[in-house]
Amino acid sequence: MAWQVNKTTIIVDASKYIEELKQKVERLNQGISAAQTSNDQNPLPMQVTVETLEKGFLINVFSEKSCPGLLVSLLEAFEELGLNILEARVSCTDSFRLQAVGGENEEQSESIDAQVVKQAVLQAIKNWSEGTDQQE
Repeated sequence: MAWQVNKTTIIVDASKYIEELKQKVERLNQGISAAQTSNDQNPLPMQVTVETLEKGFLINVFSEKSCPGLLVSLLEAFEELGLNILEARVSCTDSFRLQAVGGENEEQSESIDAQVVKQAVLQAIKNWSEGTDQQE
């Protein structure tokens, strides 16, 4: 009889483990799908991350190639959002790298979140790339 209980326990544990694996696969597929969607929205090979800080956001934008004029587009997007740049490091020589800490304007009535900031950054990149395509 003890053997029957162990078999049942093993089968139950295996079933739970398989269910957990299915959920992990589902989450990974959702992540891949989201990454492909953001790549479709972002025509350039750029990495964009926005993290929420205690007061504001940490914004990172990286491209392996130089992007003349992109910094201006990003700063304009931050201004439109009402985001004050509190600290920034920018490199525009062989590659483009922006690391900025932005805080919300205290006079702003609507609160913004990291996703809104990221969408604004992606839109600024898209607008910039369309502008450079037309100039070429």
